[in-house]
Amino acid sequence: MSKVIVMDHPLIQHKIGIMRVKTTSTKEFRDLVSEVAMLICYEATRDLALADLEIETPLVKTTVKEIAGKKLCIVPILRAGLHMADGILNLIPNAKVGHIGLYRDEETLEPVEYFCKLPTDAADREIFVVDPMLATGGSAISAIKQLKARGITKIHFLCLIAAPEGVKHLQEAHPDVDIFVGALDERLDENGYILPGLGDAGDRIYGTK
Repeated sequence: MSKVIVMDHPLIQHKIGIMRVKTTSTKEFRDLVSEVAMLICYEATRDLALADLEIETPLVKTTVKEIAGKKLCIVPILRAGLHMADGILNLIPNAKVGHIGLYRDEETLEPVEYFCKLPTDAADREIFVVDPMLATGGSAISAIKQLKARGITKIHFLCLIAAPEGVKHLQEAHPDVDIFVGALDERLDENGYILPGLGDAGDRIYGTK
């Protein structure tokens, strides 16, 4: 079964607390999404493989460490995941970026992919799927399924806030994908919103309500 890592760092908890406040401005909310995503990514990349690299400092030749292999790829789920990707790129500016777009079918209530664009070498990279909210888990499950269908196996999922129901469903559907969560909330309400949550992340990022 995959790991579920809930962040306990004071900075993450402090910033998420500000995000929850309904009067937090669009600009501040947007900035906080990027900042918290960067901090979560710092923890999510803890176990990346390293390789030796011979370099020359201004004084001597020495051996340092570098991330091994083809490095990283960030895949935000549109649209709300975009600002998480921006924050992670501040930390790892050379990472490649893919995009997955999903909408919910009004009759079946199932996520439907409408867009997917990935780097040509995505299957060789560590993939970090990002979406601010993990509520029912439907979008995350569908996005990861689409990646696996394209031969991608090294996948991690990062979110700001999750409901226990979403974590459970994602683990059941993709037991090989580790989940990194900024805060694990109490439950979903009857409309599928996370409680206490922070409202609709996409609306608060883009100022659409």
